Amino acid sequence: MAGGTKRLPRAVREQQMLDAAVEVFSVNGFHDTSMDAIAAAAQISKPMLYLYYGSKEELFAACIHREGLRFVEAITPAGDPSLSPREQLRAALVGFLGFVDQNRSSWMVLYRQAIGQQAFAGQVRGSRDRLIELTAKLLESSTKDPDEGTDFSIMAVALVGAGEAVADRIAGGEIAVDAAADLLERLAWRGLAGKKK
Repeated sequence: MAGGTKRLPRAVREQQMLDAAVEVFSVNGFHDTSMDAIAAAAQISKPMLYLYYGSKEELFAACIHREGLRFVEAITPAGDPSLSPREQLRAALVGFLGFVDQNRSSWMVLYRQAIGQQAFAGQVRGSRDRLIELTAKLLESSTKDPDEGTDFSIMAVALVGAGEAVADRIAGGEIAVDAAADLLERLAWRGLAGKKK
């Protein structure tokens, strides 16, 4: 196994290790995952894994960092200024929910395991805060004559929270991305309808 692995460029080997780690962490959780299990899944030796990542905590942090970047990349098209606010919201929803659907293990690591680990929760909050900020801007730009004191940030927190709950259903295979995006889009627009004059 480990002795017969051919030499790969460092960047490729790192990605293979991270891929394996995300899968193992998603199934076993942080505390119940061993470096032995990750090394076996990556088909490398445990000493090689430690050579690249000095500890399980360092490896988990690297997983969160990479998956967080991938998550932000998935929702970035929603910031296209040529789209209408509603099209931007739809792009954000499809990007977010599509990421979950295509990266279920990443979702489990990012949102269900890392958020529960105090040492890593701050890393996750960064990508979540970016999504909330984007959503708040979309809601504000699409609301005509908002009531005085309308808090778009809180509205965005509620919508993102609903999105996370729906994303859990996607990760469990209970709902398709398009149906989930339709549901959340209607929810957002119905809420805004009451704010339009």
